[in-house]
Amino acid sequence: MESFYISLAFGCAAAAANVAGGLLLTIKRRWDEVLLKHFVAVGTGFMLGAAFLGMVPESMRLTDNAPLLILGGYLLIHFAEHTLASHFHFGEETHVEAVLAPSVSLFALTGLLVHTFFDGVSIASGFHVSTELGVLIFVAVALHKIPEGFTVGSIMLASGRNRTIAVASSVALGFSTIFGVLFASYLEGLLGYRLAISAGVMIYVAASDLMPEVNREKGILMALMVFVGVLLFYLTEQLLSGLGH
Repeated sequence: MESFYISLAFGCAAAAANVAGGLLLTIKRRWDEVLLKHFVAVGTGFMLGAAFLGMVPESMRLTDNAPLLILGGYLLIHFAEHTLASHFHFGEETHVEAVLAPSVSLFALTGLLVHTFFDGVSIASGFHVSTELGVLIFVAVALHKIPEGFTVGSIMLASGRNRTIAVASSVALGFSTIFGVLFASYLEGLLGYRLAISAGVMIYVAASDLMPEVNREKGILMALMVFVGVLLFYLTEQLLSGLGH
């Protein structure tokens, strides 16, 4: 029971970092469209890094069915986006100042909610092993929480939504993290299955929804921002590895 309260406390702290990232968007009254596009590019790279460097390897370690489940998660969002979300009318309901279609922001939020849920699962699982491991995982997770909150808020603004919704989205990521802690504490098993499906969702959102928007821009700078996003996630993972040794 003690590990539960400790992991919940650290989970709440990690969630607060998500909110802090979203609040950064309130510093400036209006973000330049080009700047928003760069933030979207960084977010794309970050999500690809989360999927391929974190979620895919771990899911394959946990279950032999990971490749099939990853594909299933990818196709699930593909199906949902072209059926359940068809009422968004891609591009037609986008505000004049918007960079992305509203549906893209919703699926980006969904992908990050899944990722932050497993952030919470990771924190709780670490504390179930030992306090030291739990703290190390928390540090690694917390370091990319602020960029996550800022990323989802930026994507919301880029789709024409207001700052209230942008900040609320970062708050949602925080609650998702806390829910992941509670879920891991009360229900164990099939983690590899959930992680693999989540990886497929993340890959679809980054590669099929966000990357085409990045590719529309000419020049090398936008492409480099994707690499910056991947590097941001990679450095976080390396920090965890270094602290562990």
